[in-house]
Amino acid sequence: MQREIIGKYNEAVFDTDRDRALEVINTAIDHGITPEEIVFDVIIPAMESMMESISKDFDANLAQHFMAAQIASEVTEAMIARFKTPPESLGTIVIGTSVGDMHTLGKRIVSGCLRSMMVNVVDLGVNVKPELFVDKAVEVGSPVIAISSMMMHTATSENGCKRVRELLRERGLEDKIKIVVGGAPYRWDNELYKTVGADAWAENGITAGEVIKKIVMEARS
Repeated sequence: MQREIIGKYNEAVFDTDRDRALEVINTAIDHGITPEEIVFDVIIPAMESMMESISKDFDANLAQHFMAAQIASEVTEAMIARFKTPPESLGTIVIGTSVGDMHTLGKRIVSGCLRSMMVNVVDLGVNVKPELFVDKAVEVGSPVIAISSMMMHTATSENGCKRVRELLRERGLEDKIKIVVGGAPYRWDNELYKTVGADAWAENGITAGEVIKKIVMEARS
């Protein structure tokens, strides 16, 4: 039964058919599959499978990635509300776009992926000042600051990731908080993340979830 559910759910997500994906999940619940099984045996493996496939062949467009992440996030939140015992979060991360950047799609894809994998996300929105990134990360105990930049001048700005790095260094937080960046400029230049002072980068919103989750898990150990 579970194998059939996984297949139908994955097919609906691939087709970015939200209603059909929810219908598959609701049918599974009606047949006695628990919300916990839905999340841990269907949703999370499906997201991890998508990450693996995208890392090998990045053919799907951003809209498809966004819908897949949003469906996974929505189903996860609905199932968690029905858990017998509230699940333990893996951790909390802070995300936003750099100063001068108003793009939201990549950031929202990352957030959806992480939420579907039991990682809490504090979304600071767009045009975020470096000080806010660091202050909020300290406040919520985040081991990761994720910065999205869709334009070269916002990625390399002195008020972007570079300044976040300076603030972490000034406050003695470099060992506690890592910076992950993403967006078009980093795909153009795979070494750019080092230039701006980040610890890691991700090629797209889906794989960013995997990169960030790995750092969160390392911070727990």
